[in-house]
Amino acid sequence: MMPRMHLHVLASGSKGNASVVEGPAGSVLIDDGLSRRELLRRADELGVDMDRICCVVVTHEHADHVSGLTVFCNKYEGRLVATAGTAGGRKYLAQLPFELVGDADEFEAGGMRVRTFPTSHDVADPFGLRFDCGAGEDADSLGFCTDTGTLGDRALELLSGVRTLALESNHDARMLATGPYPGFLKQRVAGDHGHLSNDQAAAALRELVGPDTETVVAMHLSEENNRPSVAIRTLAAAVGAEAANSTFTEARTADGHLTICAAAQARPMTVW
Repeated sequence: MMPRMHLHVLASGSKGNASVVEGPAGSVLIDDGLSRRELLRRADELGVDMDRICCVVVTHEHADHVSGLTVFCNKYEGRLVATAGTAGGRKYLAQLPFELVGDADEFEAGGMRVRTFPTSHDVADPFGLRFDCGAGEDADSLGFCTDTGTLGDRALELLSGVRTLALESNHDARMLATGPYPGFLKQRVAGDHGHLSNDQAAAALRELVGPDTETVVAMHLSEENNRPSVAIRTLAAAVGAEAANSTFTEARTADGHLTICAAAQARPMTVW
């Protein structure tokens, strides 16, 4: 089966987030926390055609996910999708022509069925996403979930068994506890409305990875409280994968079917 959807992570982390899901009839931009110039530069680096963007989905209103949106929309006339809580979460977002959806809803974009599920973060009505297209042997699926302190039942249901899984693995619990953050911020990050730790993501993988899962992308890694090698080592252990290089920044199962890698803040990447 030839993959029908591709994930392009242009940036992932607390300094800015933007990803593109490329579908058979168009592409979806998930969040935009980059300047227009940087967004287009990174897209060009990966060979991503931003003219195919037919829908922009905003998962929540934190600045690292929306700071580039107003400028981007000056030259964009397609759909903007968010929950009412997100659309009203900042004054400048409230001026944009959002199509409102719920956090347990579905819609079509780019030839893909898109379903939302609620996430647990300190904002109004955030969500994660599952994308599906095709049927039978031509079916393809992709799950996307960052910025959540827990995974609820609907999240676990919709993220289960996807071919490509982009899942937050924000921090190493020990590094966070002994790191430079003040106490209140440590509690926020580690709390139920914060971010998934490596251990939490690894525990989820034991439930979510299925026979069709080919790639797991560790998302939103903290530059202060995590390292790609630490995250990959933890996730790999949960699914029986081994290091695929000397730096342990990629892992694979013995049969080569499942790859685990990490998205970065400054280095864009494509998952086919």
